[in-house]
Amino acid sequence: MSSPSSSTSRRDAIFISSLIILWYFTNIGVLLLNKFLLSNYGFAFPIFLTMCHMSACAILSYISIVFLKVVPLQRIKSRPQFFRIATLSVVFCVSVVGGNISLKYLPVSFNQAVGATTPFFTALFAYFMTLKKEAWVTYACLVPVVAGVVIASGGEPSFHLYGFIMCVGATAARAFKSVLQGVLLSSEGEKLNSMNLLLYMSPIAVVVLLPAALTMEPNVWDVTISLAMEHKFMWVLLLLNSSMAYGANLCNFLVTKHTSALTLQVLGNAKGAVAVVISILLFRNPVTFIGIAGYSMTVMGVVAYGESKRRYK
Repeated sequence: MSSPSSSTSRRDAIFISSLIILWYFTNIGVLLLNKFLLSNYGFAFPIFLTMCHMSACAILSYISIVFLKVVPLQRIKSRPQFFRIATLSVVFCVSVVGGNISLKYLPVSFNQAVGATTPFFTALFAYFMTLKKEAWVTYACLVPVVAGVVIASGGEPSFHLYGFIMCVGATAARAFKSVLQGVLLSSEGEKLNSMNLLLYMSPIAVVVLLPAALTMEPNVWDVTISLAMEHKFMWVLLLLNSSMAYGANLCNFLVTKHTSALTLQVLGNAKGAVAVVISILLFRNPVTFIGIAGYSMTVMGVVAYGESKRRYK
């Protein structure tokens, strides 16, 4: 006969395992759906797609926080705090749009290889913006992170320079946003958890992205309606993709809350590898031994970097 404590532990283990599976499903799902829509489906509008994601995040964040009480509502306390959040939102837009543009031109496998260099840019921005220094061993671990991408670039059959530049820019913007967030919202009274931050950032992002989409993607409405008439599941795919974008953010928050930031980092490294394998099987993009070796070197560098930061903290 099992004790109440063992039953509780089993329930907790099942809950956390389910949460991790859902986190993998939403993160990898939105990545693969982005690739499918932007490259294989004819919906070549990365700015408008990002706006759809942000619209879903705005609506679902409001429902989750105000009605479902997933987390307590944190209110903006001052105009300067609002402008700081708006700045973060613009940087966030740049990172997401850049990532989606890169998916038009690059296979998911190479996109993930470049994206794995986020720690390099994070360390770089942290040093120049906050003068925060790490141990020399930690910086040394970044060498294989960058070297792996250089090697993977040379061995990538589908390499596209513009797509590569967009992907590097998106990765740098993502790292810049995380460091900037720590700088701008560092005071105790202005800190927001990731879900409340998303609640305020998403509507600002929609306001920024709507005129950008109408200016830079002027035929988006005509093509979208044409695709919807040709493919009856067009709106379903777009709605599912946008909802999964919010689901990925929610799962990121919940996994961190119920495990730890370190666990999320380890799972993230594994997620990249899983996404690469699934994308190769789905999209049949050619890969080379040099490309796989470069990506493997980058992932090992990221793992070593995380372990070094933990030890020398």
